[in-house]
Amino acid sequence: MEYLMEEVLKPTSQSERERLGAFLKKQGLTVDQDLEYSMVLTDGGRIVAAGSFAGRVLKCIAVDEAYQGRGLSARVITHLVNEQYQRGRTHLFIYTKPENKLIFSELGFYPVAEVPMKVVLMENRRDGIKKYLEEVSAGRKKGGLCGAIVVNCNPFTLGHQYLIEYAAARCDILDIFVLWEDRSSFPSEVRYRLVQEGVRHIPHAAVHKGKDYIISEATFPSYFIKEYQDYVETHAKLDITVFAEHIGPALGIVKRFVGEEPYCPVTSVYNRIMKEMLPAKGIDVEVVPRVSHKGKAISASRVRELIQMGEMDEVKELVPETTYHYLLSDEAKEVIKKIQSKNTP
Repeated sequence: MEYLMEEVLKPTSQSERERLGAFLKKQGLTVDQDLEYSMVLTDGGRIVAAGSFAGRVLKCIAVDEAYQGRGLSARVITHLVNEQYQRGRTHLFIYTKPENKLIFSELGFYPVAEVPMKVVLMENRRDGIKKYLEEVSAGRKKGGLCGAIVVNCNPFTLGHQYLIEYAAARCDILDIFVLWEDRSSFPSEVRYRLVQEGVRHIPHAAVHKGKDYIISEATFPSYFIKEYQDYVETHAKLDITVFAEHIGPALGIVKRFVGEEPYCPVTSVYNRIMKEMLPAKGIDVEVVPRVSHKGKAISASRVRELIQMGEMDEVKELVPETTYHYLLSDEAKEVIKKIQSKNTP
């Protein structure tokens, strides 16, 4: 076999992206849209193995069938891990097909959760999720009926506040997990802070950073799931599995509250699957009707739409005072500028 060359590609380059895409297509994969770094191994100029990452997630890893069994996966992973470490990222994740679990286990990754025949989430720390849950539990009240809500809050609205107040009235402890990815219009730290400020009047509500274990659609890869509906359902099942097998039991959560979703089909699918899966794990699910204003359901997307239109007086009617104060602050100017410059909010 000829000496295999390592080559770094630029995912932002259309020609190099197409070159990577052509190789992945032969392996039955596609190129995820969010790649920030890609590398390939070539034999005589032909790509025979590839790997990429976005944030701390390794993805789009593939080896040509004719070159499998020669340790190329290890070489690709080693390259990607070294590059991540140079960037200061030491806690890494991989989403892969279950049949590849052994390969990545031998390379230092440990399974977190799995959707049979679809996907397995792995991380390079044996006790990663355990430490996260210890962090969440620190200082948290214990005892009584524990409920949970997962929110994005882009931004925090009166609709979110109503859902949380509704749930809090039915729990002794309410855990609120905020999705932790900076692909929303409002940064993670801002969304987290606005939730904290908006529920400060509820003493038994604890707000947590979702971090790596509340899986958002933005971080869940699509490159090895061809059909969109399958992708949506697999994402939902994996996220719910992590919650049911790790988060719920560790915190004693027995009830999950979700807002009714009349508009977004993706969230509607997620809610349906949650109702199918969680009760079997001892976690009840309650879908809470949305609160309305002037005949329309209050939503974060509506708030962003009004911000885009410059209708701040109308925004004021849909968000808590704490959120509105933030929107009027100097800190929010850049966020508002970006929202107003987009074609869609």
